[in-house]
Amino acid sequence: MTTFFEFEADFVDSLRCIPMQVRYNLDTCGIKLKLSDWNQMTQAERETLVSLPCTTAAEIQAYQEYLQQLIIERTGTPAATLPIDPKPAWLDSDNVPVTLQEKAQEIGITITLSQWQNLTPLQRFALLKLSRPGHENKNFPRAIAEFNLVISH
Repeated sequence: MTTFFEFEADFVDSLRCIPMQVRYNLDTCGIKLKLSDWNQMTQAERETLVSLPCTTAAEIQAYQEYLQQLIIERTGTPAATLPIDPKPAWLDSDNVPVTLQEKAQEIGITITLSQWQNLTPLQRFALLKLSRPGHENKNFPRAIAEFNLVISH
């Protein structure tokens, strides 16, 4: 299933940036995709990367192989691989990551465990990516609002 977030609305039609759905799949299959490589792909290829399933072991392997082949065709060089976290924080619904809590507190909110548990893995992934230090965080408050994580006082 393809999921785009409202905070991505300014670029999902053109897919000029890598949407969270694809970034999630990249972390799942362990491939580092540069924006410059993404921008060399056709619109149809980008849409395929958005819609291809990447959940089961077979799907993850197929996604990885498809993407690597695509990058080699476009750039002549395979993409760098990344270690795959066997227990990524976005799949752990029992613990709200401290780094996320700290980022949320910067904008005056607290994310409760029940709120965290009610989010989809993709929503959790997006919050974690948007809360990383050094990341352009303008979409973090937008994601917080979109996911109905209310501001606490």
